[in-house]
Amino acid sequence: MKIYWSGERKNIIGEKVRAYRKEKGLTQKALAEKMQLAGYDVTDLTILRIESGDRFVPDYEVKALAAALQVSYEALLDE
Repeated sequence: MKIYWSGERKNIIGEKVRAYRKEKGLTQKALAEKMQLAGYDVTDLTILRIESGDRFVPDYEVKALAAALQVSYEALLDE
């Protein structure tokens, strides 16, 4: 598998995840717990790395994050 990466951020949704998480009044730990309840192996450190752009986010996690944040996945992907 070839991963295309600009060398800066490893995802384009991190800043939106942070904004929606704060808008919903969730901590990184609370968001991670929502993801865990949905069956994903995510910790608060994972959320931190996503938000800071230090972690690649596969498409199935984008969809799961959107569900946990109660937004559309398109909202996370729109720049």
